[in-house]
Amino acid sequence: MRTRTPILVSAGLVTAIALTGCGQAGQGDATTADGRTQLTMWTHSAGNPAELEVYEQIISDFNDSQDEYEVVHESFPQGAYNDAIVAAAASGDLPCLLDLDGPIMPNWAWAGYLQPLELPTELTDSLLPTAVGKWDGEIYSAGYWDAALAIFARESVLEGNGIRIPTVEEPWTKDEFDGALATLKAAGYETPIDIGAEDTGEWWPYAYSPFLQSFGGDLIDRSTMLSADGALNGPEATAWGEWFAGLFADGYAGNSGTVGNQEFVDDEVALSYTGVWNAVTALDAVGDDLLILPPPDLGTGPKIGGGSWQWAISSECNDADGAREYLEFSFQDKYITEFADKQVVIPATDAAAQASEYFGDDGVLRPFVEFSQEYAVLRPETPAYAVISTTFETAAKDIMNGADVQETLDRAVSEIDANIASNDGYGFQ
Repeated sequence: MRTRTPILVSAGLVTAIALTGCGQAGQGDATTADGRTQLTMWTHSAGNPAELEVYEQIISDFNDSQDEYEVVHESFPQGAYNDAIVAAAASGDLPCLLDLDGPIMPNWAWAGYLQPLELPTELTDSLLPTAVGKWDGEIYSAGYWDAALAIFARESVLEGNGIRIPTVEEPWTKDEFDGALATLKAAGYETPIDIGAEDTGEWWPYAYSPFLQSFGGDLIDRSTMLSADGALNGPEATAWGEWFAGLFADGYAGNSGTVGNQEFVDDEVALSYTGVWNAVTALDAVGDDLLILPPPDLGTGPKIGGGSWQWAISSECNDADGAREYLEFSFQDKYITEFADKQVVIPATDAAAQASEYFGDDGVLRPFVEFSQEYAVLRPETPAYAVISTTFETAAKDIMNGADVQETLDRAVSEIDANIASNDGYGFQ
């Protein structure tokens, strides 16, 4: 196993822990009383009973379906999960199966935590592209679902203020979006849009780097993955920063309040830039007046973040064939549909979406599927992403608070590039 220093994002904190002498046996070596090979599985789902209920059903069905393997699972609170994985890797005690947040996968694969997934191609080809994680030309992770962002609005408010209702075919332009915010502020909304700026951590690159990408910038030069210069501090990125700062300086957006969608539900804001996970609450509050709108086209088309929690097999798994057998079993459409409807997230297969209460062609949350298919951009698939994430969050918050945009972005580029150089390019040439 390679010895690397993974850089881990956990609740907005960068932690570096070196891997040393990880064993190859892992946690899955035990056999049961009836001679089955025990496969250990870790999830980040403690405290989420709806998610655990689906996992427990899949595990029970799989264990009952054959007599060679027994999957046993342990769940951790999300805030402590990544640290538990790093600690287990350092002691050679990784579980056989683990879930992970999609953007961190390249860092963990580079660090030697994971092995290629090697599931059947027909299975991975059936998934949303953003539900499949790749590193170094190999698939290392795959998920049952993805999430998507949208703008929530009340139809009556837009029509009452003469604001055009955007569509996938004709989203708001930058000028239209800025004009809508000005109109809504003049109509009496002290803060016209809630963009969730009171949140922290991965929300910042997930939510706001798509605005940067819509301007034509990016978090890194994806053609090489060796530098952020020109992508994160070029003219397009600077234009994004000036616009982003203006949202707050002009009073169109704020950074106070509670995390979530409550300000929109209470009609304190006219628009809410938020995720599919808040849609049912909004529907319950607003009913048929709710509009689920695409993000604006700020220059190069609307963009949203893609890639969420997925499944992987650790490099220490004692029986990777058994782990693959379990994962292949778990990707049945019926389980993906159940997971999506209980969690209110986008099913990773079309068949599962069509069977869903919410996401079929006529489902009330179908726009999220269309946005994911049309607009989703993966966060950069590089081990450097962990540092890119926290560096971008710091820079964007500084810009929000009035810092000089060009100086702030130049500093962010220097920090990212220094990290990449210190790690020999993370394998990119």
